Amino acid sequence: MVPHLVTALTGPINELEQRVLDSMPAIERWFRLEWMEHTPPFYTSVDIRNAGFKLAPVDTNLFPGGWNNLTPEMLPLAVQAAMAAIEKICPEARNLLIVPENHTRNTFYLANLAQLARIFTMAGLHVRFGSISAELKKPQRIALPGGDEITIEPALRSKRRLGLKDFDPCTILLNNDLSAGAPGILEELYEQYVLPPLHAGWSVRRKSRHFKSYEEVAKRFGKLLGIDPWLINPLFAHCGAVDFASGEGLDGLQAQVDALLSKIRRKYKEYGINEKPYVVVKADNGTYGMGIMVVHDAKEIEGLNRKTRNKMAVIKDGQAVHELILQEGVRTQERMHEAVAEPVVYMMDRYVVGGFYRVHAERGDEDNLNAPGAAFVPLAFAQGGQLPQPGVRPGASAPNRFYMYGVVARLAMLAASYELEATDPDAEVYD
Repeated sequence: MVPHLVTALTGPINELEQRVLDSMPAIERWFRLEWMEHTPPFYTSVDIRNAGFKLAPVDTNLFPGGWNNLTPEMLPLAVQAAMAAIEKICPEARNLLIVPENHTRNTFYLANLAQLARIFTMAGLHVRFGSISAELKKPQRIALPGGDEITIEPALRSKRRLGLKDFDPCTILLNNDLSAGAPGILEELYEQYVLPPLHAGWSVRRKSRHFKSYEEVAKRFGKLLGIDPWLINPLFAHCGAVDFASGEGLDGLQAQVDALLSKIRRKYKEYGINEKPYVVVKADNGTYGMGIMVVHDAKEIEGLNRKTRNKMAVIKDGQAVHELILQEGVRTQERMHEAVAEPVVYMMDRYVVGGFYRVHAERGDEDNLNAPGAAFVPLAFAQGGQLPQPGVRPGASAPNRFYMYGVVARLAMLAASYELEATDPDAEVYD
């Protein structure tokens, strides 16, 4: 089920799709060689926006929490990818402990945990959930609307290992993005594999660092395909030392927004795009669609009202916002049942395993769709994100469009692997 695309069938995205399909053997070889040099994150989800004239990732999540949105048809792919990932890291693995988010009353999030357990059980592991929340004192059984049931138990720390009362895992899978920092209970677990590593959490990770790595990947990929990397890369800038509560640093933010809008205008002029450019201002760390605003004119920064400043000042777990990423706004031209939609691609190890459309009937094509009221419509990756149909007119084939989404998502995943290498506190340094 490909959404109704408003984009004209002769649009630049279709030229890009054609270029990607024509270069498929070269692209797959390029990725293969990259993965020989770099380790993919354990699992990744990437939000993509298709503006009709460019297709770009706008967010990359290393602790994806929407596995429940994958259809049953996608499960075999996910199970195979899970097997490959585990085999590479710990072939003798038997027990897997999944560490969930601390505040887990959201039934959609809990359904995501149940789906993760299903995937790893089918991959041949005993799976249990261990919470690192100090508030959980005894096992909690939760029945889910679909008939699933999960039990979350308090995680126990011994001198060198993390486990449960009667469960000693060799691998710990974090489905908790560590926004408030890595707690001591997770540190110095030298005898167990912790996936993703602690420095993938939002206490260390920065979106600006990720998009710097992505810029590098996009340039090299653009060279391979003979395209302008801008077609797959949102321009961005980093802005530090901002305090929304006191208003400090807002003049510097205004100047940077102005400079970025000028760069986007030049690109729009070059490509004959008659749309008003905009910038998305986001907290440089953090998730859940918090700490985000859309700016069309730098003067808007001067007139920010108290409500907007309060919204921008704090993100998940009460973390104050002082660093920002300014990102070129990429409108989404995709619609599903008249509602604005954006594809989200899910990967495990280096494989695309599926995805879904995030659909929001009350938001516009410039807005962040990761907000209350969003619905999720699975992508038909059953038709194969890895099985494109050569020779079909661009824009007319769902598998071809999904293959292209998968290529852009894998570029973002590769950028995340560069980023994790650069921030690894235990990296070996060769002079």
